[in-house]
Amino acid sequence: MISSKMLDALNDQINAELWSAFLYLSMSADFENKGFEGFAHWFRVQYKEETEHALKFLDYINDRSGTVRLHAIKEVPQTWATPLDAFEEALAHELKVTSLIHNLMDIAVLEKDYATQNLLRWYVDEQVEEEKNAQAIIDKLKRVGDGGGLVYIDKELKKR
Repeated sequence: MISSKMLDALNDQINAELWSAFLYLSMSADFENKGFEGFAHWFRVQYKEETEHALKFLDYINDRSGTVRLHAIKEVPQTWATPLDAFEEALAHELKVTSLIHNLMDIAVLEKDYATQNLLRWYVDEQVEEEKNAQAIIDKLKRVGDGGGLVYIDKELKKR
């Protein structure tokens, strides 16, 4: 049985994951509109991953006989001046998500909820990868600036 405190926190995390998905979908739409097919594709894949993360939490709650409560999703930003701006925002967001996952783990430890701790270990590892990937793209974007290298990175990201 899952505690009410853990259940509330997991339901909140579903909302956070879906907000993340909407953020990345918005980024994808913005860059598609601006003709950056590779950036749009990268963010679309990210959208799908975040949706899968939300569903993983949802399924877990159901598996533990908890009640899933979906909350309204707050509006996300709609445009970004440059790909670098978008990726810097994505990294800042992933850092926030990491702190949310760590808070969930703290609750699971305090509640001695070993099953949820096991679930959350996957998310802890996933967040390391998310932060690393965003930072790597930021580093590339900073090296190339707004020049022709931006076209190369756009083409590279389309392969994801």
